[in-house]
Amino acid sequence: MKYITFKNGDQMPIVGLGTWKSKPGEVYQAVLWALEAGYRHIDCAAIYDNEKEVGRAFEEAFSSGLVKREEVFVTSKLWNNSHRFEDVIPALKKTLEDLRLDYLNLYLVHWPIAFKQGVGFARTREEFYTYQDVPLAQTWAGMEEAKAQDLCKHIGMSNFNISKLEEIFKTAKEEPEMNQIELHPYLPQEKLVNFCQSKGMLVTAYSPLGSGDRATSIKKDDEPNLLEAEKIKEIASKYQCTPAQVLIAFSIARNIAVIPKSVNQGRISENLKAAKIQLDGSDMQELLNMDTHYRYIDGSFFTNPYSPYSLEDLWEK
Repeated sequence: MKYITFKNGDQMPIVGLGTWKSKPGEVYQAVLWALEAGYRHIDCAAIYDNEKEVGRAFEEAFSSGLVKREEVFVTSKLWNNSHRFEDVIPALKKTLEDLRLDYLNLYLVHWPIAFKQGVGFARTREEFYTYQDVPLAQTWAGMEEAKAQDLCKHIGMSNFNISKLEEIFKTAKEEPEMNQIELHPYLPQEKLVNFCQSKGMLVTAYSPLGSGDRATSIKKDDEPNLLEAEKIKEIASKYQCTPAQVLIAFSIARNIAVIPKSVNQGRISENLKAAKIQLDGSDMQELLNMDTHYRYIDGSFFTNPYSPYSLEDLWEK
C-alpha cells in the first residue's frame, strides 16, 4: 500500500473505502470485506446515517483479531448542524460512540455551511446560520479543541475553496491538514490542489468514479458517465484494468488519497488493486486534459433561494 504522510509523520493509506451511500444492511459487510481485502483506511461521516453499523463492523474486526485499532485509519466529519464551538465536541463524541472508537485519526468540517442545532437538512431560511452568526473561525476553534482533547489525531475540512481556507489560516492555532474534495478527470481541481499542497495540506478525492449511484433527486438528467468515457476505456485497455481502476490510479499518481465506495466484494478488492497501476506521464496528461469543470456534487441543495449561501461560498471559479 502507498501512503500519504502528515507533517508529524503519521501515515494515511492512499486508498480507502468510502461509505457515503452505503445503506444500513450493506455497510457492515462492506467494511469487513474491505478490511479482509487489505484496506486500512475507512472514510465515514455522521450525515451518512450508517456510522452505528460501521461501528459494529469495527468492533467485530477488532475483537476477532482481523485487525488492530491502531492499524486502521478512520475519518469522520462534522455535520453542518454542529458548527458552533459548543456543539463540535458533543457531535464528535456521538460519532465516536456510534463508531465504537476512542478516537478518530482524522476529523473534517464537512461543508462550510452552518445549520441550526438539530436540523438535518435546512429547508427554511430560519434553519440556517450565517457566517455572521457562526464564523468559520468559531467552528475551527472547536476542531482545535477536539484535537487538544485527543478525540482526533488530525483535523481538516471537506469542500472548502481557497478563500475559505485562507480565512481559516488567518486565525488557526492548528493549521488544517486535509481538504477532501470532489476529484476526477472531469474536475481535476489543479488550482485548489496546488494551493492545498503549497500550504502543507493533504488532499483526498471523493466521488472519483463519478458517483453514479447517488439519489436521482440530486442528479442531473444529462450528466456524463465517467466509467463510459472513451478515453478512460482506452487507457484501461492499455493497462489491462477496469475504467474504475484507471480513475482511482489517476488520484494516486497525484499523491492524493482516494476513497471509492462499494458494497460489492469483488469491486472492493478490485478498487484496492488500483494502487498497483502506474499511469505514465502521457496518459496522466490526457486525463488532466479531460477537465470540463464538471461537478457531480454541485452543492445546489445548500444554495436554494431560501439559503443565505451561494455557490461562490463553495467552489473555485
